[in-house]
Amino acid sequence: MTAVVTKPLLAGERAEDVWLVIPVFNEARVIADVITEARRTFPHVVCVDDGSTDGSAARIAESGAHLVRHPVNLGQGAALQTGIDYALAQPGARYFVTFDADGQHRVEDALAMVALARESGAGAVLGSRFLRERGEVPRLKRIVLRTAAAVSPTARRLRLSDTHNGLRVLSRDAASRLDITMNGMAHASEITGFLARSGLPVVEAPVDVRYTDYSRAKGQSLINGVTILFDLSLNRRRS
Repeated sequence: MTAVVTKPLLAGERAEDVWLVIPVFNEARVIADVITEARRTFPHVVCVDDGSTDGSAARIAESGAHLVRHPVNLGQGAALQTGIDYALAQPGARYFVTFDADGQHRVEDALAMVALARESGAGAVLGSRFLRERGEVPRLKRIVLRTAAAVSPTARRLRLSDTHNGLRVLSRDAASRLDITMNGMAHASEITGFLARSGLPVVEAPVDVRYTDYSRAKGQSLINGVTILFDLSLNRRRS
């Protein structure tokens, strides 16, 4: 087999074969700015408005991003699957980046992760908040995330330090095989479970998360962390 080496993207280059998938629920206050910043580097953005009631869809429609709408709120997992399916149908799409709508994720981190996916041939590159010493994760959130990683067999198998980071890069092979069935927040563990079973190479990459007052209010609380573990427990019983 002949190795194919693709030149990594440099800062400022546009990724024509990359699609950003952004699940959106009531993010009218910030979504237009998030899209505008992202599209300076990634021209292809699809936002899935997951039954928002605050005018998010109108902001997306004015932004230049592709808009797909759920008539009712189905949950972030369902929105991600809808967005990935939409992006897979677009010509030339090779890499798929899952990206949060609240402004926490940095475009430069996504760009570096795409470059790593190209260079390494990984099926997935997963962002981790715990691979940079300067990363500042609120104490309560750090406890929840570390606990989730510690109790997850798939996280241990993949040697992951951060199992619930929404910033991910999936190759076309990984994205086309992914089938998210858990519509709530536990979809993150479902994705890592799929990757562990897939046999595809998986790597982590260091990322920073911007914890603004807005994102802290919208972010994952201790209650949501407990909900994730509960949902996963139910899912294991069904399987």
